[in-house]
Amino acid sequence: GAMAPIEYLLFEEPTGYAVFKVKLQQDDIGSRLKEVQEQINDFGAFTKLIELVSFAPFKGAAEALENANDISEGLVSESLKAILDLNLPKASSKKKNITLAISDKNLGPSIKEEFPYVDCISNELAQDLIRGVRLHGEKLFKGLQSGDLERAQLGLGHAYSRAKVKFS
Repeated sequence: GAMAPIEYLLFEEPTGYAVFKVKLQQDDIGSRLKEVQEQINDFGAFTKLIELVSFAPFKGAAEALENANDISEGLVSESLKAILDLNLPKASSKKKNITLAISDKNLGPSIKEEFPYVDCISNELAQDLIRGVRLHGEKLFKGLQSGDLERAQLGLGHAYSRAKVKFS
């Protein structure tokens, strides 16, 4: 059976959520996964496959930590709900569901509950595209705030270790 083409991609950054539009033509992806994987490793080629729609940074370590916890439990946080609501086209009666690549399939049912018209996909192609975003993240998000990502990651690391210390 043909796989449903992926139209959007959700990327969970330690510093926020990003939504990408997937421009990759996926009519015959099965036979081309190898070729696609090569494109994904090449930044120039990868930027032709996806396009950043929106990046919503967290307002500090507390929100970042809360979202990381929600994701790990497969919950849709308010921040995630907001970015999906703002950045995914609403389904019209004419249009079929919107397909969204996600890294953690546990999140799928929770997203579906909030957004019945969104089908979450976490197949091999979805994982490859997400890996590509992770690989090139610094360049993809460069226009945003370079330095902020590193700082937020550091802050989040500290918040995590503090939380761990409290429990042990």
